[in-house]
Parts: sequence; structure tokens; C-alpha cells
Amino acid sequence: MQLHHFEGVWALTRPPLRSVWALAITLSLGAAVSLGITRFAYGLLLPAMRVDLGWSYTLAGAMNTANALGYFLGALLTPWLLNRVGASTLLWGGAFLASLFMGLSGFFTTAEPLLVQRLLAGVASAFVFIAGGLLAARLGAHAPKRGGLLIGLYYGGTGVGIVLSAVLVPWVLEQAGTQLYAWRWAWWLLALACVLASAALLWPARVMANAAFPAVDAPGGAQQVQHFRWRPFGFALGGYTLFGMGYIGYMTFVVALLREQGSSALAVTVFYGLLGLAVMASSRIWAGLLDRHKNGHALAKLNALLGVATILPALTQSWPVVLASGLLFGAVFLSVVASTTALVRHNLPPSAWAAGISAFTTVFAAGQIIGPTVVGWIADGPGGLARGLVVSAFALWAGAALAWWQRAL
Repeated sequence: MQLHHFEGVWALTRPPLRSVWALAITLSLGAAVSLGITRFAYGLLLPAMRVDLGWSYTLAGAMNTANALGYFLGALLTPWLLNRVGASTLLWGGAFLASLFMGLSGFFTTAEPLLVQRLLAGVASAFVFIAGGLLAARLGAHAPKRGGLLIGLYYGGTGVGIVLSAVLVPWVLEQAGTQLYAWRWAWWLLALACVLASAALLWPARVMANAAFPAVDAPGGAQQVQHFRWRPFGFALGGYTLFGMGYIGYMTFVVALLREQGSSALAVTVFYGLLGLAVMASSRIWAGLLDRHKNGHALAKLNALLGVATILPALTQSWPVVLASGLLFGAVFLSVVASTTALVRHNLPPSAWAAGISAFTTVFAAGQIIGPTVVGWIADGPGGLARGLVVSAFALWAGAALAWWQRAL
């Protein structure tokens, strides 16, 4: 079937592939806002903020713990909001809210309001990330042979935000270097980038709302929403929780570790930029894996690889090895997220996808709440940041072992 376009409204038929790709690429800006900028740009700002504000690593990690707590709360609220306003409205509304909270973070220098801003940004980013993931899954259902690639493309959009942050943050810090609290300007510029991306998201949000994409297998797009049963997915949920604990320690502190080891601002930009480019390429690298495995093996294999990437900077300061760590990490970590969406899509009917994605996002957020503060607390003791990354790597390997036992339903 074909998708016909009349005066800005898409008919309820199968869309042409070129329209699916255009929608998927634009949707990926949701991941760029919710994770690539709103969460991960903080890792680039952490060294400057820690020096200016006199933070311990525990407090620095607590900032991302607050963000993850907000993400957890947002994940709990998202199913309720999806039933009331729909995925399309939640996508663009959450994106504009995340942009607002990013900008407000530049107006505070005391820990308490900054913690609140990070928490609120986490709530908004959960709305964006889950709604965008759901819409990406629906796109994948309209092109089943390319479902894994379309889902991976959405999550790979996080790399766009990472690359943009890698370019903008060091440049702003250098330009405003003589000013007090130069990092404020980075928050404001990143917020502007989020606003522009949020505006672009209005197009896929409107198109997919008009097209009633949810129900590719029910007449007239009407389906009864089904609930998600946690127990059959227990091993995957456990493995994904440990992924949340492990990966966030790397993304929060790896730049701080590189600066401690004497890396220049240019070296950090190259490292973080290459990591982001690897994220963007990851959708193509792992699409076949996501389509092939209907059990937890994709999640397990990717978690294991991520553990290797995480431990490398803790073992050596060799620049080629450190770069290899960033490239491997970037090429894998968002595909772990995509693997859980693929697992839901393979094993549940479309009417249960929203609940399934929300459940995985909830445990993901729970792991992230624990990870940054624990790694920061370890980093404040003997062994420093390197020991914290070792703990993160072992959490990822434990998650891989759990996910391996997840069977297809």
C-alpha cells in the first residue's frame, strides 16, 4: 500500500519508504535533545563546574543522579500521559520543556537549585525519549524488513547531540574563559540548540499524529491498550538495570578522567566527537543483530562489549587505546537501548509497546540513579576515577550475564 498526502494530512496506508526515512531521521532529534544534550553534555561541563564551585566527585555525580531520578519519575508518568495526550504531543512538549530547564541551569551557582534543574530536565527528557522510541517502533512496523535499522537510527540521534556538545562546549568555555562561571554560556547555547531541534520535531509529531501510526495491525487504527507483564522479561529487565548503572559512570566521568590524565581541550573534543560519530553509525552496525535476536542475546552481547570499552581508560593512558574505548563505547551503548525496544517489538503486540518501552525505561532510570553517585563516591577515595570505571565495567558484565538468560516469549 501507499501513503497519500493531501493538504498536509497523511492517509492511513503504508507510507513510502522515503517518507519513513525522513520521519525517522527527524525523529532522531528527540534522542539528540533528551540524551545527547540534556544528559551527556554535563560530562563536558563537569570539570569546569567542579573547579569553579568546589564540588567533590560525589556531589558532581549527584547532579547526574538527580537527572536520572527525574528520568525515573518521568518514565513512571509517561504511560499515563501517553493515554491522555498521545506520543506526538508528549514528544514535542517534552522537548521544549527540556530546553527550558537546560537554559535555567545557567542561572544558578549553588548546588540545590542546580540539582532541581537537573531533576526537572530528567523528567522532560524521559517524556521525549520514550515517546520518540514509541514512534520509532511504529515506523519500524511500517517497514518490517528495516525495523531494527529504523529503531537504531532513532537512538543513534543521541550521537548528533554528543557531537554538537563536543564542538560547542569547549569552544564556549574558551571564548568565555576570562569571565566568572564561563560554563553558564555553554548551558545557554546548548539550550538554544535544543529549542531549534524541538521546533524541527513538530513536523514528525504532526505527521504521525495525523496518520494514526499506532495500529498497523488493527482495522481503522483502533486497538485496546494492553498492559506489560514484568515477570516474563525479568532477566532482560535485570540486565538493563545494570546497564543503566554501568554506562552512566563512564559518560559522567570519562572526560574528567581524561582531564586528570592531562588531556588537552582539543583532545577531549576529538575523543567526545568521535564517540558521538560512532553513536550515529551504530544503527547501521547493529541493525542485523537487533532484527535477528528475539531473546536477550543482543542485549547481552552489547553489554559485554560496553564493559570492555568502559574499563580501557582505567587500565591505560595510551591515547590510541583511549580513542578506541570512546569509539567502541559510542558504537555500542545506544544500541543497548535500541535492543530493548527491539525485544519489546519482537515479543509484544503493538498495543503493548508503550507499556513495554516505559517499563524498560523505568529500570534503566533506576540503574542510572545509583550509578553516578556510587562512582563519584568511589572516585573520592583511593584509586580515584579509574577505580570507579572498573566498578562500572563489572556492572555491565553482570548485566550481560543476566540478559543472556532472557528467552523469547
